[in-house]
Amino acid sequence: MTADGGGTSRAVEATGDDGAAHGNAGGAEGGTGRSGANGGAESTGRAAARGVEEYGDEGGDPIALRLEALILGAERRYTPFQAARAAGVSMDLAARFWRAMGFADIGQARALTEADVLALRRLAGLVEAGLLSEPMAVQVARSTGQTTARLADWQIDSFLEGLTEPQEPGMTRTEITYPLVELLLPELEEFLIYVWRRQLAAATGRVVQAQDDAEMVDRRLAVGFADLVGFTRLTRRLEEEELGELVEAFETTAADLVAAHGGRLIKTLGDEVLYAADDAGTAAEIGLRLIETMTHDETMPELRVGIAFGTVTTRMGDVFGTTVNLASRLTSIAPKDAVLVDSAFAEELARSGDAPKSEAEVGPEADDQYRFALQPMWQRPVRGLGVVEPWLLTRRGG
Repeated sequence: MTADGGGTSRAVEATGDDGAAHGNAGGAEGGTGRSGANGGAESTGRAAARGVEEYGDEGGDPIALRLEALILGAERRYTPFQAARAAGVSMDLAARFWRAMGFADIGQARALTEADVLALRRLAGLVEAGLLSEPMAVQVARSTGQTTARLADWQIDSFLEGLTEPQEPGMTRTEITYPLVELLLPELEEFLIYVWRRQLAAATGRVVQAQDDAEMVDRRLAVGFADLVGFTRLTRRLEEEELGELVEAFETTAADLVAAHGGRLIKTLGDEVLYAADDAGTAAEIGLRLIETMTHDETMPELRVGIAFGTVTTRMGDVFGTTVNLASRLTSIAPKDAVLVDSAFAEELARSGDAPKSEAEVGPEADDQYRFALQPMWQRPVRGLGVVEPWLLTRRGG
């Protein structure tokens, strides 16, 4: 059972004769400090060996404990009660933080490290200083836990699993995993921090460009869904490995296209991706690029795309609201290999000069003047949203 918060502490170094880990606040020197697993292999190894000897009789797998000590750079030392007391927070608040980060309740087993104490102390300190409210601190813990949990699962399933295939007869996967993790851990940690800082800078830039405080939370965005057609039938026909490869190819292609053309991938749902863009022209380009790219890949099924424009509420990296629901409904009624948009999106394209207000009013030079064409479709009732007027979006001259 993993009940550590090691992922919240970037710089953990083994110090002292007992090998206890003490958190390094980092940040003050650029925030790129490596974990105790880097350069401290000898002390970490001693801590791991002691961890196996001391806790192996508590039902833990000695090999798993060795890897845990290597990754965390510290040995198990505290029960949850002891960790909360050492951090100076109530047991109730500590439990809320741990659950928000995605860790299971462990009773009073001695399974926590100095890094867990430091993480609790940092979150509680932000609340005490008035920088975060308690509910907001819990949200920080939850969003960080959810994001990194998915990343960790992906790295183990798709990355380490392939790299740790025994290359020599007689070698076990475990014998390869330990030294591989020892080598990769500091580099992956540095890269994670780099990407996080880049994403944080981009997100901060979007916020400071908002025109008012309300726009920072409730913003006008273009939201698009792209959905693979007939995916349920594919799940019955394809082998699990083939299905996994198809989903991975779809998500990878969609993520690359969204990023390359200035959008933001909000989330992937296997056969569906959700993305957002600050302007309608960017969202339209992404939607059409997705269709064009997928139709040239014979291994991919048809694709439907629906895009809507309007006020969107953002929370924990996700988007909510009527605009999002409308984009989802447009996707479900879109023809195969086509993009449907709502009337607000069509108006926004016309306002920005990316499409004409009326096709009847443009002449032969329209292909040079506008990027996109819009064709009104039949109005239709959409469950939960009333009557909507969808528009078929195409590329000008296509």
